[in-house]
Amino acid sequence: MPHLYLVDGSGYIFRAYHRLPPLTNKHNEPVGAVYGYTTMLWKLVDELNKADGPTHMAVILDKSEHTFRNEMYDQYKAHRPPAPEDLVPQFPMIRDATRAFSLPCIEELGWEADDLIASYTKAALAQGWSVTIVSSDKDLMQLMTDPSVDMLDTMNNRRLGPADTEAKFGVGPEKLGEVLALMGDSVDNVPGVPGVGPKTAAKLILEHGDVEAVLAAAPGMKPGKLRDNLIEHADMARLSRKLVELACDVPLPDPLDELELKGIPDAPLRAFLEHHGFRTLLNRLSAVADAPVHTQEAPGFEEDPPCEHDGYETVVTEADLDRWIAEATHQGWVAVDTETTGLDATRAGMCGISLALAPNKACYIPIAHGGSDMFAEKPVQLDAELALARLKPLLEDPAVLKIGHNLKYDMIMFARRGITVAPYDDTIVMSFDLDAGLHGHGMDELAATHLSHSCIAYKDVVGTGKKQLGFHEVDLRAATRYAAEDADVTLRLWRRFKPRLAYESVTSVYEMVDRPLVSVIAGMERAGVKVDAQVLARLSDEFSKQIASLEGEIHAIAGFKFTIGSPKQLGDVLFDKMGIKGGRKGKSGVYSTDVNELERIAADKDSPGREMVVKVLDWRQLSKLKSTYTDSLQAQINPETGRVHTSYSLTGAQTGRLSSTDPNLQNIPIRTEVGRQIRDAFVAEPGNLILAADYSQIELRLAAHIADVPALRTAFENGDDIHSMTAMELFGEVNRDTRGRAKTINFAILYGISRWGLAGRLDVTADEAQDMINRYFERFPGINSYIVSTLEEVRARGYTTTLFGRKTHFPRIKSSVQHERQGAERAAINAPIQGTSADIIKRAMARMGPALRDAGLPGVRMLMQVHDELVFELPEGDVAAAKPVIERVMATAAEPAIKLTVPLGVEIGVGPSWGAAH
Repeated sequence: MPHLYLVDGSGYIFRAYHRLPPLTNKHNEPVGAVYGYTTMLWKLVDELNKADGPTHMAVILDKSEHTFRNEMYDQYKAHRPPAPEDLVPQFPMIRDATRAFSLPCIEELGWEADDLIASYTKAALAQGWSVTIVSSDKDLMQLMTDPSVDMLDTMNNRRLGPADTEAKFGVGPEKLGEVLALMGDSVDNVPGVPGVGPKTAAKLILEHGDVEAVLAAAPGMKPGKLRDNLIEHADMARLSRKLVELACDVPLPDPLDELELKGIPDAPLRAFLEHHGFRTLLNRLSAVADAPVHTQEAPGFEEDPPCEHDGYETVVTEADLDRWIAEATHQGWVAVDTETTGLDATRAGMCGISLALAPNKACYIPIAHGGSDMFAEKPVQLDAELALARLKPLLEDPAVLKIGHNLKYDMIMFARRGITVAPYDDTIVMSFDLDAGLHGHGMDELAATHLSHSCIAYKDVVGTGKKQLGFHEVDLRAATRYAAEDADVTLRLWRRFKPRLAYESVTSVYEMVDRPLVSVIAGMERAGVKVDAQVLARLSDEFSKQIASLEGEIHAIAGFKFTIGSPKQLGDVLFDKMGIKGGRKGKSGVYSTDVNELERIAADKDSPGREMVVKVLDWRQLSKLKSTYTDSLQAQINPETGRVHTSYSLTGAQTGRLSSTDPNLQNIPIRTEVGRQIRDAFVAEPGNLILAADYSQIELRLAAHIADVPALRTAFENGDDIHSMTAMELFGEVNRDTRGRAKTINFAILYGISRWGLAGRLDVTADEAQDMINRYFERFPGINSYIVSTLEEVRARGYTTTLFGRKTHFPRIKSSVQHERQGAERAAINAPIQGTSADIIKRAMARMGPALRDAGLPGVRMLMQVHDELVFELPEGDVAAAKPVIERVMATAAEPAIKLTVPLGVEIGVGPSWGAAH
């Protein structure tokens, strides 16, 4: 019996677009939606073909926005926003992708995809075929009136039938159109009847039969808003009924017989994939066709089989655990993951451990499952202490490589239980070193991008809202599917990434810079830093008073009270009431009041709103510092340790810099008095001191080396004030004003600043700023040559590199959208310098522990890394011995890999608090 599958292509496209980050192909064209759509369609075709499902298939698309429904009602879909700018050029490529699978790509002017699907469904049923509509669109549920029609919701991997329509809308498919007409649709701008939702609509239709019968009965209904709305909006209800009705008589563009599904072809699909450089999919095609691959994928790669969740093992006996440990020890590598009760590794409990030895060969070892109630029944599982004692030799075995994703989290979990995980590979770091700038590096995104696999969602395991369970309360079968999949996917990603490291020349940055940092960062996070809650409480109180005072002053200037934190209200006050010129509104019609806009006004001495804006900027800073630091830091103090444990990310900043959250240490103001006050709250334990070691102007020093600027190199070698030297070169004299301007120019030009940007920073005209930039390049031509050559290289290759080989990709470097392209250019100019700086401080961090131990200083602990600074806690008696060790390690961190032509200056301060150490 023929079985026709009709794919709602529009739904696939937008799911693909929002599922993946912006990606570009080797031609620098946006292809994120194209790649996602291709993988989703391939998965569908391949799985259905293997399941002996469809005999015929077609993808149905919307041809144009204007259809016969717009002739009926000109406001139909009028509120829908236009397609995203970077999605529009992908539509033709998506059509090419469909045809590359030898699938019909059907669309027709004047008709919606839903009408074509309805018409093909009717025609197929007339010939005795079965039909499956691949969509979860509620409008298409109207077509399931015949038992030979069902729907496939690929998002949730489930079949839909008439019962699902009734469960969702209270009526069967045959009455769904009546319900949809009454309730309307805000997305498509179908008016419906005001105040009538799904439940009320279903109740009315079940009582009266259809829309006309409901409207006829309305005058006799109980007086009230419902009755009045039905009478007043009767015409709109009738119109809505026509709008939601699917046209089933559209002439079929392609005859049914031409929709026959013949499997995945090789030649057209290969040509399409090679054109776009989709290496992963090309490998899969070659595995299917048993043909050679002509791509840049690392050699020796074999395509993995699909994940088989039901084959994962739940390990609940000592014998089975010993068997897994023995196999891992014999093999020499094992993927490891932990399941816990929370996101904070320094506080969370451990529910279990998952292991993977090969694709689909994975297990979950529960050790603390069961309800929270002491009387709750516990499932059969291993004793936690016994299981961890058995696993400890494996996890510490120097002959067995442990593989994890964001492994520092698991390292902390194990370290709290006396286990040191080593040696190791971390797939999140591998991904970052290979593809920084191309996409995110979370497991779900990497699985979708590299494995064409959708991981089980955590919320699908534990639930959401009030009914959400803790992972320890989850059924062991479901827990195993989820947890073992994590280890399985991690192993599969490692199999992809490991050979690529050498093939794509990033082994050095992974081995010499980033991988050693994983265990170092884990140790720093676990150590944490002591924070004086009393200092924070006092600051919070002071900030509250200053905020209240500023609010009063701002309201007095405005002449009335308003919500300062509301962009709309603030914008109306500044640009409408006070008449400040140059206000710009966004798509929502609200004036922009972002920091750049406010700083523009504050810089204008003649602006009528300058006084207020200066106070608003102060109010914002104090409010942010209070909420983000002085208030929240008190709540973040771990009651067990009395310390705050920030979480570092090795993949959070595109250039390779570390970032931190909970709290974000990188955003504490450095040069302001209030920022220094917050640093005063970071203190040492009794008998200890805080030591802060800071690289001095490291990015300018690296610029002098990378751009080969003799004047700057000489100045650094002689220990000259670089900003004073620049001031003399540019302005002919050195004073407070010229030095300050020179300092701004020195750093701004390294960030690729425009004449307009520099003009705003220095409060000069654009022409004056351009003149300064020209003079700077005349005095330091190497900087200009560096900028030109860097932009030429990134446009040709798509990425920049640091001195240590770190790649940062810039997919927007050739964007047709000016602000995207210029943003990519500015970032690309700075990336080799900032990235090299990040590499150097990471190398210093990795070497610091061994150097201090060798010097007999095991009591010196590295606690924090903030920008170019390392912060330590150490016994008072160790200060004199530790200073030269720390300075030497930092100053020589680039060696022997790189011999810099400028010295790296390191400034060290010591005090009872972080603030006092500066």
